Amino acid sequence: MNVITDNWRLKLLAVGLAILMLGAVAFSENPPRSKTLSVALHYDTGSGMILINPPTKTLVTITGLADVIAPVTADNLVAVADATKVTPGQPGQPVQVVKLNVTVSPLQGITIQSPAPIAVTVDALQSVGLPVQVVAHPDRGWALDKVEARCPASPCVVTFTGPASWESNLRASVYFASAVNVGTLDAPSEPVQLANNTGTLDLSVLTLPVATLDQPLVLIHIEAHPGSTSSTVPLVDSPPSQPPPAGYRVTGVTITPVTVIITGDAAAIGRIQRVILPAVDLSGHSTDFTIQVTITYTTGVTGSATTATIRYSISPNPNVSPGP
Repeated sequence: MNVITDNWRLKLLAVGLAILMLGAVAFSENPPRSKTLSVALHYDTGSGMILINPPTKTLVTITGLADVIAPVTADNLVAVADATKVTPGQPGQPVQVVKLNVTVSPLQGITIQSPAPIAVTVDALQSVGLPVQVVAHPDRGWALDKVEARCPASPCVVTFTGPASWESNLRASVYFASAVNVGTLDAPSEPVQLANNTGTLDLSVLTLPVATLDQPLVLIHIEAHPGSTSSTVPLVDSPPSQPPPAGYRVTGVTITPVTVIITGDAAAIGRIQRVILPAVDLSGHSTDFTIQVTITYTTGVTGSATTATIRYSISPNPNVSPGP
């Protein structure tokens, strides 16, 4: 009897069992595994549309033999959300929230579970020109003659390209923080700020494609001159040019008005703390005396009153005998 062919069924069964045992051992050492990775999301977008703050990552679950999936990281997977079939609304229409399917590029020997669809906000992509307004304020005693933005020409117009919903009543402004106290001032590279009905526009919000401002920095040109300012100061009497007659003295002085408002150059106004009235001759008065005097102001300064009334209270001096 042939050794090879005898009991061939038993021999075949033995070989099969050996293979199964070998597979079982191998399977026990390298079992199938699964893991979930946070994968960066890429987008395919159509023309004339923009995504507002879309998700940047999605969860992807992969399955395979342990030694195959062990070295796989999120960097080995490419997840793409397809927005090419989305039609954005027209400018002025409400933005849309749509769901996009996500596909992940296959990897050999690995089963990839399709991620769940994602929700994204879609708007129309639009460009708008914005004249730049400059906000500046003069220092005390100065007046602004010209305030303008240049980029490089004036008037300066910048172009914002982004979601149409952001452009409702959109304004571009530059704020010069320091008080202006020089004749001519040029401030280069001042940042342009955008604001709409909701407040300051935050350009750090992710959009796809990225929202842009073509000229984020502009030059500010300011021309100013020293202006006028005002201050309220008291009126003060001078000592009499001649006192009352011997035996009499001044016991009180009343001035009307008590104060005046002076207006003029800021530097000159800053040096004036009071306005001195002219001296009065009281040598011929032994009783109460009222007189109206002219108020004299420093050159370049004007006041709210041109005359003042001084009333002198004059009484006998008990320590001195009146003269003849």
